[in-house]
Amino acid sequence: MADDRTQKDRPSLSRQLLPAVHGVLARPLSSYYLLIASCALLLLIGLTMVFSATSVKAFAENGNAFTEISSQAVYALLGLVAFWICQRLPAVTLRVLGRVLLVVALILLALLAAITVLHSAEVIKKPAIGPIKANLNWLYFGPVSMQPGELAKLGMVLWGADVIARKGPALGHWRELAMPLFPVIGLLFVLVGYNDLGTMLVLLALIVGLLWAAGVRLRVFGALGVLGLAGVGLLIAAASRGAGSGTAGADNYRWRRMTAFLQPLEDCETTTSAGQYCYQLVQGRSAIFEGGWFGVGLGKSALKWGWVPEAGNDFIFAIVAEELGVIGCTVVLALLSVLAYTGFRIARRVGDPFRRLAATAITTWLVAQAVINMGGVVKLLPITGLPLPFISAGGTALVVTMAAIGMLASFARAEPDAARALNARPTPRWVRLVWAPLPPVPPPRRPGQARPSAQKKDSGNRAPAGTGRRRS
Repeated sequence: MADDRTQKDRPSLSRQLLPAVHGVLARPLSSYYLLIASCALLLLIGLTMVFSATSVKAFAENGNAFTEISSQAVYALLGLVAFWICQRLPAVTLRVLGRVLLVVALILLALLAAITVLHSAEVIKKPAIGPIKANLNWLYFGPVSMQPGELAKLGMVLWGADVIARKGPALGHWRELAMPLFPVIGLLFVLVGYNDLGTMLVLLALIVGLLWAAGVRLRVFGALGVLGLAGVGLLIAAASRGAGSGTAGADNYRWRRMTAFLQPLEDCETTTSAGQYCYQLVQGRSAIFEGGWFGVGLGKSALKWGWVPEAGNDFIFAIVAEELGVIGCTVVLALLSVLAYTGFRIARRVGDPFRRLAATAITTWLVAQAVINMGGVVKLLPITGLPLPFISAGGTALVVTMAAIGMLASFARAEPDAARALNARPTPRWVRLVWAPLPPVPPPRRPGQARPSAQKKDSGNRAPAGTGRRRS
């Protein structure tokens, strides 16, 4: 008996080896500071790499090497404004904002699909209706461009978390999932996937994260996986009929891109239809090989001179590997890992079901998108045209990502221990006006009551995150 007590009282090996790390993580606001630090460093690396990857091409085309980085810096400033606004919004406002964003995204996606369909059917000569132009997954309103699919991600996070949190324990019944969640998801998949299969896959991962955090039964994930695979198959087949940028009767570009990573590298050197779709992979692998352990040096990439397609966007991770080497890639991966850990930590510790679900969905979205992007660059996953969060060039994607991080920061401040700490030593009024208001103080825990993150285990089934119960 004494030996058992000794074993229980003895600290774990990780606590013995990393006492400083455990001390930092035990602080009330550790989630908030980890989130801010990791995202700030990723944004700084992203701005640096965008300038390095695009300066040569911008100078050759416009005579100004700062064209692309100037645009990206403006979007970064807009993203910081979005971060500041979303950090200040209460959960009630975020629930309303989710419905508005989802409706706006659906309207814009329908407009984008309509213009594309009319142009494919040769009803209109150009993919434009008045001042509104369409190009793949982009809409142009005069000089302003945006990606409706990015708004759809954020709208789905907030609206889906609100719907699931309101349903509560009733979510265990299939009919509660059927209305209104699944019809809206199906419509969103069709509108997004028609032009952008990669964004649809991220939406699928996001929704899986939502349902997992809600404690939905495992059989629902099986049904969702079958429907998702069937939908991907239909959208790939639709490319031969002219869907997206496909051409009726031409080679199915979606199928070629999805299977290009399975082609041997020697076939990618050819000019055949099978080889031209994995040209990006060859150049990306060449950039990684040239970088080695320590890279060729920042700004000294030779392959960004037009050899690596989309060097500043989809394949910017290849430029990171060439210029900063394995060390630079490891730093990026470490920062993304810290972001993932912090996001799921916030979801585990926050008490409100809506915040818990939204935090899980945001983290799943960013992690899935990063994995798909980097997996495509290193030839482990298909190329889907997704940007690397914080690192790739892109306006709408960066602004929406920063807004999502602002919401995560708000949730981190709402953790019970963090809220008590902030209210125990309140900051000056001008700081709260400039930065963020104080979160509400949660009710004190009763003696012996576990933290909100503590989850009960019942017969091997994972307990729900405050909504339903999952059973196999």
